[in-house]
Amino acid sequence: MTGPSDAEVKHVTVDAAVRDYLVRSCTPPHPAVRKLAERTAEVGDAAGMAVPIEQASFMTMLAALLAAKTVVDVGTFTGLSALSFALGLAPGGRVVTCDVTDQWQEIAQEHWAAAGVADRIEFRRGPATRTLRALAEAGGPGTVDLVFIDADKMNYPTYHELAVPLLRPGGLLMADNVLLDGFVVDPASAEPGLARRSAERLREFNATLAADDRLDAVMLPIADGLTIARRK
Repeated sequence: MTGPSDAEVKHVTVDAAVRDYLVRSCTPPHPAVRKLAERTAEVGDAAGMAVPIEQASFMTMLAALLAAKTVVDVGTFTGLSALSFALGLAPGGRVVTCDVTDQWQEIAQEHWAAAGVADRIEFRRGPATRTLRALAEAGGPGTVDLVFIDADKMNYPTYHELAVPLLRPGGLLMADNVLLDGFVVDPASAEPGLARRSAERLREFNATLAADDRLDAVMLPIADGLTIARRK
């Protein structure tokens, strides 16, 4: 049996006008999220590493639906994802966020404090592999509600293998940028070098995640692609 034709597939191209309508049709984001998003936009080209504001609101909702007590945020940057998760935590919950640099920590801490969640967020500087292994040693398997991966693409497979054992049954693994501007469909179309290698690695990662029998996974066309996988 063949798949549906292009005419039968429901899809909408999200251009600037559609995205603006989409954002306006959501509950307004928390003021601290909006302010941090605006501040992040001022850092220059690196601002593209941040999650879009509508995705930030979605992340807060997921944390709240899970009644999450422990969230691991791989890739801190200016702290927008950590802030978003912290706003959805259950009472007494915490976000452990890590990055290889503290270059953006002043911005992050300022906005975490303004939102009143600084005491719920723990920043760890260093490789994410070290943080994930340390959490496994300290808490053991099945002690984390949600892991969000949004860091160096070449290490996504490693983060996947370290993260899944941490998750409790029903916990979520989220991976950002899984479409990588569409280059995962045809990695050869990306520029030679890191861009192409990243596309190839993410294509492999996506296939591995979909085939992981420990998880139920769905890829969503949010921003640059977001996979959500539930631990069975």
